[in-house]
Amino acid sequence: MNEKQHIENVFHKHSHESRIDYRIRLNASIDCIRFLLRQSLAFRGHNESKDSSNQGNFLELLQFLVDHNEEVRALALKNAHENLKITSPKIQKDIVNAVVVETTDAIIRDMDDAFFSILVDESRDVPVKERMVVMFHYVDKKGCVIERFIGIEHVTSTTTESLKASIDALFSRNKLSMCRLRGQGYDGASNMSGEFNGLKTLIMRENEFAYYVNCFAHQLQLAIVGLAKKHSLIGAFFTLVFNVVNIVGASSKRRDILRDKQALKVVEALTNGELSSRKGLNQATEIKQRF
Repeated sequence: MNEKQHIENVFHKHSHESRIDYRIRLNASIDCIRFLLRQSLAFRGHNESKDSSNQGNFLELLQFLVDHNEEVRALALKNAHENLKITSPKIQKDIVNAVVVETTDAIIRDMDDAFFSILVDESRDVPVKERMVVMFHYVDKKGCVIERFIGIEHVTSTTTESLKASIDALFSRNKLSMCRLRGQGYDGASNMSGEFNGLKTLIMRENEFAYYVNCFAHQLQLAIVGLAKKHSLIGAFFTLVFNVVNIVGASSKRRDILRDKQALKVVEALTNGELSSRKGLNQATEIKQRF
């Protein structure tokens, strides 16, 4: 007789309230994950049990949010159902993967089908797996050169064919065309910059306008190595610097002694007029003089 008390209306109202409560808990977890990702902090703790004094960054940050937000406090952690806390490691990884997809899509949209270049380097992570780090260079709508980190691709090996297949998969996944590529940047390894079977050669066979530029950091390193081999004084200088760094860096006491000696030299140079002092210069010395 009363439509407001009909079972279908009551069930619909209950479902609507449940969806709102679920979104509040989900947004709380997403906010914590976004903060940790932006600050490059670890999620998990060594002991995440209820009796632990430090449950890890994610749970501790979520607890901080609960303590300072009445709306979240009424629905999250202790006040949530056991199977609906949205705090498990699997859910954390799912949210992180969703953030990765959304961030990559935003970068691709910002590129707006413009010409771009690719930077690739290889590295091994802690589990000793080969990884391929990929960066994009492009010019945005304002005319600014933008460099964006696209992702880390797992490769089975560091052969040229394996790296090329991973790049093709990356381009296909993000709906990018190889014909829009205008530059390549790698180190001087043979599998990357080889004239016959290197990665840059395979890409240039598909797109002759994807010009290769050697990594300037590696070029500088090779130039210094070549210079040190031909001039003994240069080689002795870098050997001395290497030994000083190792000896001083291994001891905090030696670091303090070196800082004190350097501070005295700076004060002496300022007194003699060898160094100029103005805003933004010699901050450490100025602080010591004031105190």
